[in-house]
Amino acid sequence: MKNLINTIKNIYKVEELRTKIGNTLLFLLIYRLGSFVVLPGVDPTALNVLKQQTSEGILGLLNMFSGGAFSNASIFALGIMPYISASIVIQLLTIAVPYFQKMQKEGESGRKKMNQFTRYLTVIITAFQAPGYLANLNSQLGVNAISDHTAFFWISSTIILVAGTMFIMWLGERITDRGIGNGISLIIMVGIIANLPAAILAEFGSRVEQQGGGMVMFLLELVILLFIVIMSIMLVQGVRRIPVQVAKRIQGNKQVGGARQYIPLRVNAAGVMPIIFAQAIMFIPITIVGYAGIESLQGVMATFSNVTGFWYNFSFAVMIILFTYFYTAITVNPKNMAEEMKRSGGFVPGIQPGRQTAEFIDSIMSRITLPGAVFLAVVAILPALAMMIGVTNKFAQFYGGTSLLILVGVVLDTLQQIESHLLMRQYDGLMKSGRIKGRANAASPVSMAS
Repeated sequence: MKNLINTIKNIYKVEELRTKIGNTLLFLLIYRLGSFVVLPGVDPTALNVLKQQTSEGILGLLNMFSGGAFSNASIFALGIMPYISASIVIQLLTIAVPYFQKMQKEGESGRKKMNQFTRYLTVIITAFQAPGYLANLNSQLGVNAISDHTAFFWISSTIILVAGTMFIMWLGERITDRGIGNGISLIIMVGIIANLPAAILAEFGSRVEQQGGGMVMFLLELVILLFIVIMSIMLVQGVRRIPVQVAKRIQGNKQVGGARQYIPLRVNAAGVMPIIFAQAIMFIPITIVGYAGIESLQGVMATFSNVTGFWYNFSFAVMIILFTYFYTAITVNPKNMAEEMKRSGGFVPGIQPGRQTAEFIDSIMSRITLPGAVFLAVVAILPALAMMIGVTNKFAQFYGGTSLLILVGVVLDTLQQIESHLLMRQYDGLMKSGRIKGRANAASPVSMAS
């Protein structure tokens, strides 16, 4: 406790760090307040049906990422997901399209151009998603819940939803520039954490009044959750270090190089993207069967709607493993890493620079991706396993899956930045032994929100 108080005092002493944390909290507060501002023309008292619809499935995931704004019919209802989708598309284009590949190699100017393309694409994606959201809102709430059914409501609400998403994106960029941590990631994290108090209270009430087990069972669930969090931290921080020897060379009157360095390859280089892709794919059969109305396929719909069923979770785990390999392959480029190493005069001991080095790195990535993919699949299906043993749906979401991995990754990254500020000014770090390592410590980081 004393060390915690001293750490807080040290943080307060650093004016720059104090200002950054204050700015971050202010921007996040603005985001949370905006999540409760209902769209003009929508009756706030008629949103219970929408909240039931967003309690599970892909809509539940969207609602969780938006911090409940989706179910509140808020001006921030679409959240930051269109920006994330646009970022993923641009990232994939850098792999497949030569124009974007060239832009990526242009350094800071290329990065600014890609950010601009991402913003334009975000507007387009949001403009397409907004009418779909309004149509769902109209069908779920009914005629009486919306005061205006003219074209004006649709056009104005679409503009408001697009503006809301762009404002959230602007807030994220301001947090990154003037605050602490990655702004977009923090916005997603705050949205997820916003659901935690209600989930804990619901689980406590369930154990005391409905499910049974009382306080003992509730505390046991918290202990299990703590263990899963520790395992998730190991997954996020797990790296395989490849030794690199830098050749000695003369620069001016000085001799540089000659030291041994390491390339940290992440065990889970794909981050949470495989889970998000797999969840989206799992939702497709339900949608197709629902629109087709074919009775012979109702069994398929029932199978993929049962999140606690064997075949659902088996298919989910298999797709996560496949997507992990796919996303790792397009984000970690051994050839580029080998070329960069060769240009800087580095080499792996016992391996020839160039093609052999690229093949060596590729073989290492293939071997470490398998346990990382399996572990990621296990973490993804843990919420379903938790629901099987009686944990409430809301609280079970924190036992694994996308929400837990995002929380762990973002918290580690933010704490690492705070610790760096303290160490720069010769203060003690956040821990007595060792230093906090975030996702940024790994090569080719793939952050869902960056």
